Amino acid sequence: MAEVLREKLIGLVEPLLANLGYELVDLELSAGRGSGMLRVFIDRAEGVGIEDCERVSREISALLDVHDPIPTAYRLEVSTPGLDRVLRTPAHFARFAGAQVEAELAAPRDGRRRFTGRLAQVGASGIELTVDGAQVPLGYADIFRARLVPEWPDTSSKGRKR
Repeated sequence: MAEVLREKLIGLVEPLLANLGYELVDLELSAGRGSGMLRVFIDRAEGVGIEDCERVSREISALLDVHDPIPTAYRLEVSTPGLDRVLRTPAHFARFAGAQVEAELAAPRDGRRRFTGRLAQVGASGIELTVDGAQVPLGYADIFRARLVPEWPDTSSKGRKR
């Protein structure tokens, strides 16, 4: 999706969601045969259920019908961000400080584009990951995409009494 259209959609949808009490986590628009797909990922402190997704879908549909920013046919899908949620804003990163994060850079740094590590610090201009014991500073402007890495509890039988 063209970045300009994505930013325009975020600019339209984000204030609407905030007024409804939701947070815009991410927005994706993909092309497809016949029609594309607009996916909007929402969250809120109390969690998100199917009724929330239905409500938000109706409100976004009405908003997009008025503004008509997408020049082709599309289907709208509203969903929760999932365990591997996208981190898009400084507030998203701050909320998940200490979590395991995978960040992909827009341009390679020292021949490397992907960094996976513990989110050690969050600042005004970027983040710092602990990757293999080393601190790696990443500016927000350098990050193409970042996601949480789901961490699963150890369910092995090590340490358990039999």
